[in-house]
Amino acid sequence: MKVRRLPYRLLALALTFGVAALPTPLFASGFQLVEQNASGLGNAFAGQAAGVKNASAIYFNPAALTRVKGWNFVASVEPIGVGTTFSNSGSTVPSAGSIPFPVPLGSEGGDAGKWIPVPNAYLSGQVSERVWLGVNFNVPFGLETDWQEAPWMGRFHATKSKVEAYNVNPTIAFQVTDAFSIGGGANWQHLKADLGQNVAYGGVAYYGSLQALAAQGVPLAQAAAILNAALVPQLGPSGIATETPALISGDSNAWGWNVGGLLKIGEQAHVGVSYRSKVKHDVTGTVEFTGVPTIALPGSLAPIATTLNSRFASGPVTTTIEMPDTLSVAAAWENDKVEILADWTSTGWDVLQSLDIKREGETENFSSVNLNFKNTWRVGLGANVKVNDKFTVRLGTAYDKAPVQDEFRTPRLPDDNRIWASGGFEWKLSQKAKVDVGYTHIFVSSDSPSNLPNQETPTSTPAGNLVGIYNTKVDILGVQLSLNF
Repeated sequence: MKVRRLPYRLLALALTFGVAALPTPLFASGFQLVEQNASGLGNAFAGQAAGVKNASAIYFNPAALTRVKGWNFVASVEPIGVGTTFSNSGSTVPSAGSIPFPVPLGSEGGDAGKWIPVPNAYLSGQVSERVWLGVNFNVPFGLETDWQEAPWMGRFHATKSKVEAYNVNPTIAFQVTDAFSIGGGANWQHLKADLGQNVAYGGVAYYGSLQALAAQGVPLAQAAAILNAALVPQLGPSGIATETPALISGDSNAWGWNVGGLLKIGEQAHVGVSYRSKVKHDVTGTVEFTGVPTIALPGSLAPIATTLNSRFASGPVTTTIEMPDTLSVAAAWENDKVEILADWTSTGWDVLQSLDIKREGETENFSSVNLNFKNTWRVGLGANVKVNDKFTVRLGTAYDKAPVQDEFRTPRLPDDNRIWASGGFEWKLSQKAKVDVGYTHIFVSSDSPSNLPNQETPTSTPAGNLVGIYNTKVDILGVQLSLNF
């Protein structure tokens, strides 16, 4: 029987069935890195906007540079060790409606975490009686997860995710009065991202084409026979079970700013307020599909082949990502032996409600993901105990909310609320040199649920239901050298 000619509206069969297949990054508290010095790590970074006494004030509160006499150089690294596992409780393979694709469900993925170093460096100098200048390099945002135990059952949602944001922050601070200081700076930020997943290409191509033919009144048995003869042989040895890796890589440069104020109360207390602005990134990059065949179909089936080829074509893509702003209010009180630190910090994660990705030059979304992030807050409490003139012990704890809601938790970063337990010490080597060492263990809320759907929508491919529990642990080490000159 002759197949009816397909109207051009069915060139959108990929949208009807969801042949978008773009990796979909999500961000969370774990993506924002507060680990910007080792001297604060032992206090769980409590009260940094008021208590920091070295050049890393550039990041935590530029006004606090006025507490750093002369010139100061700080270099530190804070390796973050993340362990993340997934326990399955009902995941499924991708499906077209009630029809499962003939791909293996796969394993639980092993441990997706790793150790990730976070470097930073700061330089500040007092250039007059009341003016300080500074500059720093740091990494305020970053993540890396890699579900290596292939094939893992969540591979159609995410495989490897790596995001890095490098920041350069020139700063100026003024001591307005003996008790009050202000400071501010500009932030140049470079963002890089590599985000991958697998696509059940064979099933998407076959069942999407089947749906398109059925919509034209072709009986299912006849449509299946047509596709088995014309399409399936072109999918390769695995036929309908064919999978292909998909990767999006992109980068962006953008600018932001930060300001702060510091008030000295009496001889023993400081109160600090610090704000870092949103940073809007217009990301440009590419999407790459590996091993996707070029489909050629005869006659009236040609529009199906054209749509499949265009939807799975590698090429340039664009998106906009807005990094959140942060506001921190902190207090520090100290005497000759003890310093007490506390803070409250809020982060405006609600700027990330969805991630919309377009092919370059197109107005319609190639992929759109609902993030539905909520604003978060963090509270910290810390203490420094001076043992002698050379040695100070640091302790701290914090409670850190996550912006991810349970129904939107992703294997790219399965974040949840966290409690910090921190300790460390400062060792004064000489009048001009100090070494800080810190350690933190983060207790992530246990049994973080995953209930991601099959994602059969106009701008996503069927990915299977990912149902189960994430368990995450985090350890952080930090070493810092501070030099005065």
